[in-house]
Amino acid sequence: MDTERVSAGSGVGTEYGRGGRRTQRVRTIVVGSLIALLVVGGVSGYFLLNAPIHADARQDETVTQAEQAMRTFTKAWTTGDWKGAATLTNSPTEAESLLTSVGKNLQPTAFTIDVGNGVAERPDRSGGPVVVPFTVRMTVPKVGAFTYTSKARIVQTTGTPLVTFAPTMLHPQLKAGQTLAVAKMSTRGSILDRNGDVLAAPSLVGQVDEQTGKGVSGLQQRYDKQLGGSAPAYAVAITDRESGKALKPLRKAGGQVGRDVHTTIDAHVQSAAADALEQAVTPASLIAIQPSSGDVLAVANNPGGGFNRALVGQYPPGSTFKVVTAAALLEKGLQPSDPLQCPQFEWVNGYRFANQGEFTLPSGSTFRDAFAHSCNTAFVRSRDRLDDDSLSETAKAFGIGGVWDTGAGTFDGSVPVNTDVNDKAAAMIGQARDLASPLVMASVAATVKSGRFVQPRLVPEAIKHPFQAPRNLDPQVVSDLQSMMRSVVTDGSGDALRGLPGEPHAKTGTAEYGEEKPPRTHAWMIGYQQDADIAWAVLLENGGSGGSDAGPIAASFLKALGPK
Repeated sequence: MDTERVSAGSGVGTEYGRGGRRTQRVRTIVVGSLIALLVVGGVSGYFLLNAPIHADARQDETVTQAEQAMRTFTKAWTTGDWKGAATLTNSPTEAESLLTSVGKNLQPTAFTIDVGNGVAERPDRSGGPVVVPFTVRMTVPKVGAFTYTSKARIVQTTGTPLVTFAPTMLHPQLKAGQTLAVAKMSTRGSILDRNGDVLAAPSLVGQVDEQTGKGVSGLQQRYDKQLGGSAPAYAVAITDRESGKALKPLRKAGGQVGRDVHTTIDAHVQSAAADALEQAVTPASLIAIQPSSGDVLAVANNPGGGFNRALVGQYPPGSTFKVVTAAALLEKGLQPSDPLQCPQFEWVNGYRFANQGEFTLPSGSTFRDAFAHSCNTAFVRSRDRLDDDSLSETAKAFGIGGVWDTGAGTFDGSVPVNTDVNDKAAAMIGQARDLASPLVMASVAATVKSGRFVQPRLVPEAIKHPFQAPRNLDPQVVSDLQSMMRSVVTDGSGDALRGLPGEPHAKTGTAEYGEEKPPRTHAWMIGYQQDADIAWAVLLENGGSGGSDAGPIAASFLKALGPK
């Protein structure tokens, strides 16, 4: 019965009774769980509060200390406390010496250093070296703004971070024994010969104003923009500490140094020309050309500065012009072997023409003889064989009167059409209005040598439109001129070259100028070597006679030149 009552009682209160017991059990579980959590939480809290500091935190602290050490170092550096900065390094003596050297050399203003974020060399190891980048900005006298980046290695040795000092830390391109200094840089390009060496020819090269750095004469002036460039004259440079010699400029980006100017000058030929002119007692020039190419091999003037008479001088060519006159006469049918009288005088409309020294040639003399001995009267007597424009037209085959693009300023000659018989008579012997430079007359000889006009060139890279002669000489005319120029040496007025090797061919000239009585004269000699690719012209201002005065200088030049 009791069991049944219990059962009946349990049955009556099923929902409530079960619910009550279930609630109690849940509460018991919850309470137990909370106790368990409290126990676990207490243990965990203990360990959280008493656990060691993580390695990442220690690494962060090392990096921070390194960055701070670098900031302290750079502050002392920028304020000029070089000794104080040095004490923060692992090599105080070396650091103080180099910091002092750089500081005194550069004398910087507006000097700042921005320290970047450090990076541990070994992220997995705390307390190790830290690399700290930094950017240097300063203003340097004569140079201006100077900026670069570098990096330092910070090491903790005795618990104190020290900057590992090395020249490459101060500037990444510095090496032992070097420093930074302000240097005047050779930013201007050079004028070079055909072999790439600096050209030694003062009157051709010209001069540079020391104050402005600008070219004021010669090729220095003509190519000033190319030679000058845009790079500043001063730069911070890697410099040898012992000698003070600048080793490498640290230029600003964008600045360009000047570009060299390359010429066709041959140093050996130039030296021979300059040496030969040493014996001249009046202003003189000697110029040499390579007939096959037109390359100008030498431009020598004595005195060597100022006016470049070899290129731009305007002189009556005198009897050297008889090469052109002879070409015109040959084209009209006169042969070298044809008889041609050479009297003491030739009168034209009351004007008397004479030979130098009033010499004559014997009866039966030929055109070749008149050319070889430079007989003025024979050429003047031949004037009627030519038209008024004959000399001007023949001169064009030698390039005379054209506009030459040589890479330098030049006078390219002038042979106007004759206006009357007296004008033609004087023009026949290179007087009247005939004008030429030594360059032009050297080119005349070169044209005979090569058989055609090849425009001279001095700076090939600058030449855009080389002049082309409107026509070439007839090959037979060229052959006759060659043999006649050889006769000048073997039998005529060019005896100063007689016996020299290389089989020289030449033409002498004595050109009158001015109003004095008797008139003053320029002495000329032009020619070429049969056995070498070279032609040349010698001019002596107020120098006397072509054969006796210009001839010895030409001989000295050819002897110094030697056989090729």
